[in-house]
Amino acid sequence: MARRTKIVATIGPASESPTVMQRMVEAGMDVARLGLAHDTLDLQIERYFRLRAAAEAAGRPLGILVDLPGPKVRAGSFPDGGLDLAEGQHLRLTPGTGHSTAEVVEVDYEGLLDDVQVGDSLMFGDGSVVVAVRDRDGDGLAVEVDHGGHLEGRPGVHVPSDRLRVPTPTSADLRMLDAFVDVGVDMVAVSFVRSAHDVRRVGTEPHPRGPLVIAKVETRAAVENLEGIVAASGAIMVARGDLGAEFPIEELPHLQKRIIRKCIALGRPVITATQMLESMIHAATPTRAEASDVANAVFDGSSAVMLSGETAIGHDPVGTVRTMARIAGRADQEFDYSGWAPQLSQLNVVTPGAGDAQVTDAMTMAAWRAATEARASAILCLSRTGFTVRVIARFRPQTKILGFSTDERTVRQLTLSWGATPIALPERGGETHTQIEAAIEIARARGEIRSGDTVAVLAGTHGGSTATDQLRLVHVP
Repeated sequence: MARRTKIVATIGPASESPTVMQRMVEAGMDVARLGLAHDTLDLQIERYFRLRAAAEAAGRPLGILVDLPGPKVRAGSFPDGGLDLAEGQHLRLTPGTGHSTAEVVEVDYEGLLDDVQVGDSLMFGDGSVVVAVRDRDGDGLAVEVDHGGHLEGRPGVHVPSDRLRVPTPTSADLRMLDAFVDVGVDMVAVSFVRSAHDVRRVGTEPHPRGPLVIAKVETRAAVENLEGIVAASGAIMVARGDLGAEFPIEELPHLQKRIIRKCIALGRPVITATQMLESMIHAATPTRAEASDVANAVFDGSSAVMLSGETAIGHDPVGTVRTMARIAGRADQEFDYSGWAPQLSQLNVVTPGAGDAQVTDAMTMAAWRAATEARASAILCLSRTGFTVRVIARFRPQTKILGFSTDERTVRQLTLSWGATPIALPERGGETHTQIEAAIEIARARGEIRSGDTVAVLAGTHGGSTATDQLRLVHVP
């Protein structure tokens, strides 16, 4: 069985060469993430074009995701090699954008002295260092290290989300996004989302004309407004770093499951992110706990699992992707496909839209059942926008999903969808049966199906259909 759960890998200094990028695609990277909180915009655009070339050289579709920084607070850059902060150590936090030392850490947030109070605990770098605010000290805050650790680069500084008074997305986010929309980026992740209104403020054209908008769930407000945010988004990222700072740590596994289930119910791809194989930044293999974490994210129903620092600054980005692919692929084999239907019925699955969307919803359910009962070798979805593929993926069919589209960006956006093999379908015009014949021929030429197989085919009645209203069971000649 081919791997169903997709892999998102972050590109950074360790993985920015064309050779490494191509090897990462070949190792199993389905979506490349560019974190715009780091490095210059010009450098990130250079990486974008290198990724396009790497995907072409590897002969595989690759989605490219830009992750907007949002109002996330970051520390000033630490010296090369980073610094170790020890428990009980005293230092000062001051507003600023300069460099950080072992004595003074600059924090890029003008409201630091107004919004952070004595007694607060602040986390650095997804909890690797925790400090307690002991006193207000002139133009800074006197803090004591409660939990020591290593800090390097420009780590995030977690300020409770209900204190921050910065809009999402920020004006800087929108300027960066404009640059990537101009070059045709496939997906955009919005940081620090607190409501559906934050998602709508992105303002790009609906996908696939514009990028697929991914809302990062990382605040208490996002959890409270989850259904509206999921409905307004093209996909969701479970950003466990900041989410774990907003909630007690024992709540995090249950929040992860709750968010994933809501995404599946509404037909949205969902990425589980943060510290999945973090030990592989330095080590050759992950810990046993990390391997179990990845497998459990697969069993929860994640559409994709994400690598961050592991591939951005890690010592072996290609090996890390390959390891993630092995763990996720093995977990896919053990996924409870037969038991998924009863689970799905308990999720209160709703039609992700109205009108034509309801027709597509009903047809995908019929296709899932027909493919299962007929023991079809594949479900072929002909979809201009990818909506049909994303809806049928809710059912997590054991039958492979082949997602065909005449829109190149749709093909790349489907790299994020669980179980979908995205395939470009040439625009030939004519009747639907002509397109179906072409899709079957392409699938057979690629070795996805063989003569004598039975396949389920979902398509619109004609080229201008706005709903998937046709289901066929076809015997491959």
